[in-house]
Amino acid sequence: MLEGLKVIEYATYMAAPGAGCILSDWGAEVIKIEPPGGDPIRNFFRTIGTDYQDNPVFDFDNRGKKSIVVDTTTEEGQDIVRKLASDADVFLTNVRPGGLARSGMDHESLRSLNPKLVYCSLTGYGLEGPDADRPGFDIASFWSRTGVARLTIPKGEDPYALRTAFGDHTTSMSAAAGICAALVEAQRTGKGRLVEASLFRTGLYAMGSDFAIQLFFGRIASTKSRTEQIVPISNFYQTKDGHWICTVARQGDVDWVPMCKVIDREDLAEDPRFTTSKARRQNMGEVIALIDEGFAKYTKAEISERLDANSIAWAPVQTLGEVAEDPQAFASGAIVQTPSSKGDGSTYASPASPVRFPGADDGPKGPSPRMGEHTREVLAGLGMEEARIDALLKSSVVA
Repeated sequence: MLEGLKVIEYATYMAAPGAGCILSDWGAEVIKIEPPGGDPIRNFFRTIGTDYQDNPVFDFDNRGKKSIVVDTTTEEGQDIVRKLASDADVFLTNVRPGGLARSGMDHESLRSLNPKLVYCSLTGYGLEGPDADRPGFDIASFWSRTGVARLTIPKGEDPYALRTAFGDHTTSMSAAAGICAALVEAQRTGKGRLVEASLFRTGLYAMGSDFAIQLFFGRIASTKSRTEQIVPISNFYQTKDGHWICTVARQGDVDWVPMCKVIDREDLAEDPRFTTSKARRQNMGEVIALIDEGFAKYTKAEISERLDANSIAWAPVQTLGEVAEDPQAFASGAIVQTPSSKGDGSTYASPASPVRFPGADDGPKGPSPRMGEHTREVLAGLGMEEARIDALLKSSVVA
């Protein structure tokens, strides 16, 4: 879909590179500018104290890209970045605004060189306000400051961390969507624009229904434990063989009688303590205990059949190991084969981009690059002569 478009990715860590990966999967040429020493996520497993040589975390966000190492603390390095941006379609960065302005790589500077450039700034907190230059990480900006961390835990329990790059990759999707919208406008008008994505704003949108309630009513209910759910049919129940099942109620009272059939307690269908949503809320402890007792009589396979037969929406609460073998994950295209950087033609399983385009080549376009693997190729593409490239490599401006 994006074949023929050039993206310059001047970014590290996960959120912005994740957006670049999505654009690469969809066909764009993505040139990744790395600092001397490389993107810090190349050291992900070393940082957590392991000796693993493979790095699926870096590979996931950077497959199919070209890598060039540029020392942007030098004037020559900054000039190389500006030249790359001068004929690009997209410039994607997560460098803080102040640093970009000082080096002449801010939106206004690059727009003066390339009016059609779509410039995407991905930050922790946005481009305006007192915290525009504050460092942003998903556990801080997306998870903690937005209130998601406090709202997610049941009342009275301690906060806990979100899983690796969960907020980053949610923001990657937001940034990729914004870039694509701006590309449509640029192709129509010949003018690019600034696209601003942030971990903070994306976190507030991801929690938007609860935030809308807070803004409208001035308050929000706390998260309840499993035994305190005000809609007991929407809950988690454990089967005879130890599996957890998530059940979901539709609006109104339509699922009470079917749930009674599921747990083989049709005698409760007309019990006035349970026949309305209000009654079930008032007697939630008893309702949950009854459903617990019913699920405990059946294995996962048996309860699955009963839930389906009675049109109750449900899903198994799976481990990632189980997801990795779930046939629906493969059928939906959520797991793709990614070319290995070993160069032997082998592939390995990896998560797919978030959107599928049936009939299109919407998967990985190649392996993740070695650090600086394409430096010479990219510089030659700018029209530089070999002697000039050699001189830059010897000076450590590039690597």
